[in-house]
Amino acid sequence: MEDINDSICIKSAETDEELCGRGYVHCTSWQEAYRGIVCDRYLDTMTVEATTARARQFPENTLIAKDKEKVVGFAVYGPSRDEDLTNAGEVVAIYVLSEYYGKKIGYRLMNEAISRLRDYDTVSVWVLEENERAIRFYHKYGFEFDGCKKQWNLGTPVSIVRMIKHC
Repeated sequence: MEDINDSICIKSAETDEELCGRGYVHCTSWQEAYRGIVCDRYLDTMTVEATTARARQFPENTLIAKDKEKVVGFAVYGPSRDEDLTNAGEVVAIYVLSEYYGKKIGYRLMNEAISRLRDYDTVSVWVLEENERAIRFYHKYGFEFDGCKKQWNLGTPVSIVRMIKHC
């Protein structure tokens, strides 16, 4: 029996088809992971077309996880967008389709993103405060809360919190 990790490839997004796959994963994973956290009305108005347009608009520093030809996860990384962090990188997004949960794809994406951010002293992530699954993942990876918190309006107000990892 083939191990799923034997068929998963982690690589930089290079083609429009791969960016379309990122758009699909972005939309679908939000709808899967954020039900009960983010307003249903907001999630129901998300479209693959809109998330694909965003993927095409910002293709740089995008990693994808592919199961054969299907994009099943992605991560976006780069310099931190937070002015209060010095010499810091950021994992801006990391998402995996729910049918691939528990298969270490998120870890493989995170490993590659952290590897590409190796010149930074610190790496940060922002996470929905109520997203316990993601918070457990980040804790296992060595991220800790640093006390920074923001409010977003995603149909209704939600809190996001920052976690950091010293490299």
